Amino acid sequence: MIKNLLFDLGGVIMDLDRDRCVRAFEKLGMKDADDFFGVYGQKGAFLALESGEIDAAEFRRRVRPLLGRPDVSDEEIDAAFTEFLVGIPVHRLESLRELARDYRICLLSNTNPIMMNGKIAEEFRKEGREMADYFDGIFTSYEARCCKPGKEIFDYAEREGGLVPSETLFFDDSQSNVDAARSFGFKAVLVRPGDEFTTLLSEFRED
Repeated sequence: MIKNLLFDLGGVIMDLDRDRCVRAFEKLGMKDADDFFGVYGQKGAFLALESGEIDAAEFRRRVRPLLGRPDVSDEEIDAAFTEFLVGIPVHRLESLRELARDYRICLLSNTNPIMMNGKIAEEFRKEGREMADYFDGIFTSYEARCCKPGKEIFDYAEREGGLVPSETLFFDDSQSNVDAARSFGFKAVLVRPGDEFTTLLSEFRED
């Protein structure tokens, strides 16, 4: 019996556009921006920030030499990084609230404090609420100091959220993350481009 719904953020709740982020950093002078941003994972300073190895200030310090202008401001770097995030359609926020009537709702995301404290927080305010109002637990890679698909972050969510894997359905847009979750005992569903998690949940119930 499914009691908990565990959601990835980007590609599941929030729409993403990797190419916008690449173009934004190219405009700041980064010559190999495309190499730093994978569809499902980052590299270099971006990965170090996401995994909690460094904080936002150190991230900006490491990124600045990669840009064509040494005088690029913190705000410009943050704005370019945030271009990765398109936004959250209000109907998904409504769906989260509706599902909370029947399930515990949790978030498990590879993300970073720049995005979480900026654009992500703003998007969750579209209904006049805060991000924490939508979830019973929020588990991020930078706070857990480990990233999906590693077992450590799933253990972290299980421990901190009191989640029983066999009672938890996980939604993610990465097949490797879905496969990992299943290997750790979670139920898991792959969210492909154009999918809505409410539809996938209905299909899962029917299986």
